[in-house]
Amino acid sequence: MGTYANLDTSNKSTSGPDDVSHDTQRPTAVTVEDLRKEYGTGEDAVTAVDDVSFRVESGTAVGLLGPNGAGKTTTIKSLLALVVPTDGAVRVGGVDVHDEPGTAYRKMGAMLEGARNVYWRLTVRENLRFFSALSGKEPNERAKRHDDLLEQFSLSDKADTPVRELSRGQKQKVSLACTMARDADIVFLDEPTLGLDVESSLELRRELRALVEDDGTTVLVSSHDMDTIEEVCDRVVIMNEGRVVADDSVDNLLSVFETQTYEVVVEGSLDDAVSDRIRSRFDVEAFDQRANATEFRTHVTGDGFHVLTEMLRDAELSIKSFNTVEPDLEEVFLHLTDEVEGADSSHEEDPNR
Repeated sequence: MGTYANLDTSNKSTSGPDDVSHDTQRPTAVTVEDLRKEYGTGEDAVTAVDDVSFRVESGTAVGLLGPNGAGKTTTIKSLLALVVPTDGAVRVGGVDVHDEPGTAYRKMGAMLEGARNVYWRLTVRENLRFFSALSGKEPNERAKRHDDLLEQFSLSDKADTPVRELSRGQKQKVSLACTMARDADIVFLDEPTLGLDVESSLELRRELRALVEDDGTTVLVSSHDMDTIEEVCDRVVIMNEGRVVADDSVDNLLSVFETQTYEVVVEGSLDDAVSDRIRSRFDVEAFDQRANATEFRTHVTGDGFHVLTEMLRDAELSIKSFNTVEPDLEEVFLHLTDEVEGADSSHEEDPNR
């Protein structure tokens, strides 16, 4: 795996106390500052979110990642004023969502996990009209906008179909279309691709990216689908055990891998002596012995590539292929969360720390 020597994973706010964004050319759309949420009291209290701070710039997409129980959903529900924080502040469009919920609601839309974000007995168009009216818009005056959304999400031929008769992927699209029918400046999405087939997921990713690039919508998306986060988001906030462990651009997170990963296939099989020699020098995931070849994946640094090829040639093994494997966001995510959990465990074992 790669090294994270240059990546600060401490739980620090990436901005000062004012709404100063990562991108000085953009205003801050979402501010989470020293957010803390405890459930229960006394010895039975459970801390779901622990001193979390981050910002989201207007017209950008930010991914919120973390394993189950990391505090992602509590954070999003705090931003939607569905959960009252124990401490800290959350602002949307400069408005404190708990002090002025009505004003904040007019600025944002949300699609929470699961497909029950719309009314299944209503048709697709009726849902669009209903959610448009909730935001104070006159539905009859929004007919053109609704037609555009139906076209945008490939739902025109389903406009008069009750939502309950649609596929899972189509229901997800209806949910997102209804969120956009509010013309919200800021959209919160929790697992938007959950349960979608590959084609629907790809299409939804394209639509989400278009919302950011073409419409200037600010998007905060929480998902376990790393491909969605990598393709849609400009930046990623990674949470673990209620804290922020990383906050950086997708490109920067991927670039922290100083090692290079290769998939190697050689003709024939490797005897134990050769396998042990390679393992002693390189981090090898596994040797996959096949009928006429052996395949393995390894991580190398510096001149490791040349050392490995020389070792294979010295063993009189013919190299069939030697392919570079690009790191992906899932690899970064797993390394970061494992790294933090390991650090926490070591602290528990040493009472002097």
